[in-house]
Amino acid sequence: MYYLLSMLAGVVISVMVSLNGGLTASYGSYTAAVIIHIVGVIFAASLCVIRKEHIKIRSQAPLWAYLGGAIGVLTTLFNNYAFGRVTITSIVALGLLGQSITSVVLDSFGWLGVEKRQTNKSSIVGYFTAIIGIFVMMDNSISEAALAVVLSLSSGITVVVSRTVNSRLATETSPLVGSFINHLVGLPICIVLALFLQKSVLLMVADTKPWMYLGGALGVVTVLLFNITVPRVSAFHLTLLSFVGQIFTGIALDLALGLRCSTSTFAGGLIIAAGLLANMMLEHWNACKIQKTNSIEAASEQQD
Repeated sequence: MYYLLSMLAGVVISVMVSLNGGLTASYGSYTAAVIIHIVGVIFAASLCVIRKEHIKIRSQAPLWAYLGGAIGVLTTLFNNYAFGRVTITSIVALGLLGQSITSVVLDSFGWLGVEKRQTNKSSIVGYFTAIIGIFVMMDNSISEAALAVVLSLSSGITVVVSRTVNSRLATETSPLVGSFINHLVGLPICIVLALFLQKSVLLMVADTKPWMYLGGALGVVTVLLFNITVPRVSAFHLTLLSFVGQIFTGIALDLALGLRCSTSTFAGGLIIAAGLLANMMLEHWNACKIQKTNSIEAASEQQD
């Protein structure tokens, strides 16, 4: 079930990105970010009231657990700078590379409260195919903008760190309250950025559709899903599962809107999905093998 929720998070992200893109076109990057966070705060607070969850801002969690919203803003800044300097395909690929590296490190060392997981042989299939898929998605634009490449790679790092930090806070509060605090922390940062970095605020409300304002609500859902899945799914598997959901939903949305989809992105996504499936099948087979061995040993001990 948690694997499905991980993939669902990727589906929600794709829809959210599409809605936020329309909002950004009307208001500009930073003003749109403010609106998204305001909607997110209101939506999360409303859900807390409906579910009668007590919004407890201060908890037993360490102070760094409250930084998820701030780290998430960094992801937006990194991607905004890279956009237009390298292709979207390369941004996606480099972001995934950053996520994959960070996920492996967190799994290996157990940092930020992540359960320490040893790398087994079956995981090598997932690692190898992920690397192949990522490089298939990259193109020549990465050689033309070094800083944009570094920031795209960094955006993948901040994505994993942000969701991991949010999950740590959620364990001390609740997944929903954690999502609320995430957007509440990010809101004042977005306001400051909008005031100082955006030259003018273009209120083109007439050009926006009501559903474009739902991106903030979907952001709450995304953080909520990650708060549920991070403690139960390895960081690396979560990265690949959410990516598979994200990339194929994005392709479906592009086709539905009559837009062109990148062949390299589709091919890379297929390679990663196939590798992930093979990886999960090998892990299931190994788990069954270990369980069978343990059962035989237990039966032998009973006979003795």
